[in-house]
Amino acid sequence: MASPPPDFAAQVETLRPQLLRFARTQLRNEAWAEDAVSETLLAALEKPDSFGGQSQLKTWLVGVLKHKLVDQLRRHHREATVLGTEDSEDLDESLFDRNGHWSDKPADWGSPEAACGQRQFFEVLELCCEQLPAAQGRVFMMREWLELDTDEICKELQISATNLWVLLHRARLRLRECLQQRWFAGRPA
Repeated sequence: MASPPPDFAAQVETLRPQLLRFARTQLRNEAWAEDAVSETLLAALEKPDSFGGQSQLKTWLVGVLKHKLVDQLRRHHREATVLGTEDSEDLDESLFDRNGHWSDKPADWGSPEAACGQRQFFEVLELCCEQLPAAQGRVFMMREWLELDTDEICKELQISATNLWVLLHRARLRLRECLQQRWFAGRPA
């Protein structure tokens, strides 16, 4: 394992704003995000030799942060499951006809792989995620970004698997609509 660079602490501290933004997006709670990032930075600074240099420092810190985010969700799981009125809004009726087909055919997005290679796309995606209703955003982030499995999410949030899948479905529909308006319609935000 390689030793950390001599300016390791300074490099870690410069990444704090990016880590905090990521944590806010995941947790949607300022205090929890601050705690998770502080714990991440403390863990990194207490054991700098844990960073082997086989990835970028930011990538390694985000990996550590993911564990701290899961810890925060576990600590506050009762507070994290409050559903708002937007979370229960059914978008299916406005997007699909009675036979389950799209009311308006979705636009051609071209090459999603090409969009994913652009930094600005991820900024728009992050903005769209921030606009999701609280519970939808939380389950989407837990599933897609923190890569937690269904059972773990349901246990932590004390919801049924059916409720989880409904929330994920609604979150994905909202993200699709937001990305269509803000990115793929030729108007990157």
